[in-house]
Amino acid sequence: MVDKVNKEMTLGDIITKHPEVAGVIMNYGLHCIGCHVAAWETLEQGSKAHGLSDEKIEEMVNMINKVIEEKKGEKKE
Repeated sequence: MVDKVNKEMTLGDIITKHPEVAGVIMNYGLHCIGCHVAAWETLEQGSKAHGLSDEKIEEMVNMINKVIEEKKGEKKE
């Protein structure tokens, strides 16, 4: 079973559980991964603070989950 990420999860939890997605998050302009706010701010809150639209947030969540799924697939091989 793949651990799905959603926009209500904190940035800190996402990066702790899935460090392989840091690049995806940074590519969307959220360079605050190491920021103290990341510990309690959700992906949606951080995204909105950086001006991302709902559509871009959904796109990012989908991309994050794709990277996680691919990583899980590599571990099975």
